[in-house]
Amino acid sequence: MLSLQKVSKIFGGVDDGSTAVPAVDAVSFEVREGEFFSIIGPSGCGKSTLLRIIAGLLRASSGELTVAGELVSGPHPSIAMVFQEESTFPWRTTLANVEFGLQMRGVAEQQRRKTALDMIGLVGLGGFEQSYPSELSGGMKQRVAIARALVLEPKILLMDEPFGALDEQTRIILGEELLKIRDQLRQTIVLVTHNINESVQLSDRVMVMTARPGQVKTIVDIDLPHPRDSSIITSERFGRLVALVWSALREESIKSFKQAEQRH
Repeated sequence: MLSLQKVSKIFGGVDDGSTAVPAVDAVSFEVREGEFFSIIGPSGCGKSTLLRIIAGLLRASSGELTVAGELVSGPHPSIAMVFQEESTFPWRTTLANVEFGLQMRGVAEQQRRKTALDMIGLVGLGGFEQSYPSELSGGMKQRVAIARALVLEPKILLMDEPFGALDEQTRIILGEELLKIRDQLRQTIVLVTHNINESVQLSDRVMVMTARPGQVKTIVDIDLPHPRDSSIITSERFGRLVALVWSALREESIKSFKQAEQRH
C-alpha cells in the first residue's frame, strides 16, 4: 500500500547560507494494506518530518514514495492525516466539523450529512452532533478529528501523536476504540508516537528510528492476537514486546539526549 525507498530530507543549506541539517537519511520501508504500522524514535529523529513527507506536506530532498504503486510527490486524495494539535474548528459543531472535507469536495448536503452522521456514530460521538469543541473533552475532540479524516475514506490514515496531550487512561481507551474502527473499516494506519506501550498495544509492526539524522534501526513484529483490546497490556507477551522495543530504542534515546546537550 505504501512504499518509501531511500527517502531523505535536509533542511537549510541551499541558497540562504544556513547550515544544512539532515533530518532523515535514506529511510526505506513498506506498509501493507490494512496494517497498523507505528514509527517510534527519540525526540528530534525526524518521525514527524517523515509523516509530513508521506502526507505531501513536505517534499523529500531525495528518494521515492509510492502509494499502491503510484509515485507521489505531493498531497494525495488517498491519504488523510490527524495531528496532535487541536485541529477542530471551534466555530463548527461536531457534525459540521466532520462534514467539512466532504463539503470542500462538493458532496451534496443530504449525502454528506448521512455519511458524517454514520462516521460520528462509529467513533462513539452519537448524541454530540450539535456540540461545539468547547463543550467536548480532549479525547472527544480527537474523535472528531479522526472522524473528519476517516469520512473522506482515505486508503491510508496518518496519525502524528494524536493522543499525546491526553492522560494515560484516555490514551488506552481511545487506542482500543481506534483498533475497533480500523478492524471495521479495514484501514491502513501509520502512527507516529513517543509512547512505547501505545505502539505495542496498537500495532502490527513497530519501526524504531535512530537518533538524528533518522534512519531505520529495526522493525519489530508485534505478534499479539486480533481482535485486540486494552486487556492485552496485562499479558506477559505484551511486557516482553515493550522491553524489546525499548532495548532497540534505549541507545538511540541516549544519543539524542547527548546531541541536545551539545547544542546547548
